Amino acid sequence: MADYNAFVTKTTVEGADEGPLAGTTVAVKDNISTEGVRTTCGSAMLTEYVPPYDATVVERLKDAGATVVGKANMDEFGMGGTTETSAFGPVKNPADPERVPGGSSGGSAAAVAAGQADVALGSDTGGSVRNPAAFCGVVGIKPTYGLVSRYGLVAYANSLEQIGPLAPTVEEAAALLDVVAGPDGNDSTTREEGADSNYAAAADGDVESLTVGVPAELAEGADEAVASTFEDALADLESRGAETVEVSLPSVEHAVQAYYVIAMSEASSNLARFDGVRYGVSGGEGNWNESFARAREEGFGPEVKRRVLLGTYALSAGYHDKYYKKAQDARAWVKRDFDEALAEADVLATPTMPVLPPKRGESLDDPLSLYLMDANTVPVNLANLPAVSVPAGEADGLPVGMQFVGPKFGEETIVRAASAVES
Repeated sequence: MADYNAFVTKTTVEGADEGPLAGTTVAVKDNISTEGVRTTCGSAMLTEYVPPYDATVVERLKDAGATVVGKANMDEFGMGGTTETSAFGPVKNPADPERVPGGSSGGSAAAVAAGQADVALGSDTGGSVRNPAAFCGVVGIKPTYGLVSRYGLVAYANSLEQIGPLAPTVEEAAALLDVVAGPDGNDSTTREEGADSNYAAAADGDVESLTVGVPAELAEGADEAVASTFEDALADLESRGAETVEVSLPSVEHAVQAYYVIAMSEASSNLARFDGVRYGVSGGEGNWNESFARAREEGFGPEVKRRVLLGTYALSAGYHDKYYKKAQDARAWVKRDFDEALAEADVLATPTMPVLPPKRGESLDDPLSLYLMDANTVPVNLANLPAVSVPAGEADGLPVGMQFVGPKFGEETIVRAASAVES
């Protein structure tokens, strides 16, 4: 079997004898806690960290009969769009091993695409499930914020991120979502909606009378080959009885900037615990400030340091109102635009990624271009809405993903629309 470096740790954790996932193998992203199995977050900082407890989603997987077969490789602490920033080496894309699998859940997507796990869990802070799903040619769902417990997920930007499933088909991804969704007493942000879900049953391909809104701002920015595949998929939906309408999301022009200010600010706070005392590699002896600095110098990679520094700057005295407050204002604007667009359509459709998967090393030297690659996915996280990426075809021999965005707790609708694309 080809080695795509999809796993940081391979293991076998058996679940219950019976359940809806009995006989199913699952890869779990390495920022989700697994009792007795190390959880590195793709970082040298946590190379030897072994959690003493399972995340709620892992408990639910085991109760449902799933077998965990490994901890999937990822961009360090979820910071990256290509799974090249892992301290354990880059992941290769099974669709073309010279290219990136997307990130930051690239190991999870590659494991599914390569058949090394039946399904997988990732986490999506700004597209980190949908991005690699699109680049690897599999299905990825980013749930509504509050549908899936984040208890046991190592926090990067906790107001934005959700744990989500990846699978070869929409129905399999929805079935995995059925298992992990629902309220959790350990996570007060979870809600009752979804407690008795049956999202897998919604994957019936029936889009008769479904109204699909196409935001011009997100559809027009894609590469020609991606746009052509997307338009062909839209035409196929119309031939099945769906109606397409053009909608507008003027605020998305500012979404990427707002997203990174908020995400980096939250990261600077969340990652403060990795100081070599509470968590992480030791900074050695000496005064506390010097030990703290050495631990973070040795433990963090360049992308994590960049984001923590920028986040600390945005939150610092004198700059909070100039950057962080404005970013939160823009976030409210994005959410309002989505609400208005979804009043005109049942779902919104865009290309998941505006580009085809780049070759490894092409984007790391230019962080700004890397950040802009997620322009179609980050607005959804700012609005805390559900979205799915489904393979819509190929361009130049590479997978192209189509994204559907739904209203809050509208997972059934996006699952139905996505299942029509693959059928």
